[in-house]
Amino acid sequence: MLVDVSVSQQTYIEDCEVCCNPIQIHVHCQGGAIESFEAHSIEQ
Repeated sequence: MLVDVSVSQQTYIEDCEVCCNPIQIHVHCQGGAIESFEAHSIEQ
């Protein structure tokens, strides 16, 4: 998974590379580094 650290807050949905189920991703970056990262399965 690639994360653009130039964007301070990001929330998006990406499919799992293994099982193809959707995952909601939330990333908070500051100063070109990741400060927090959360990933939650979206059950279908």
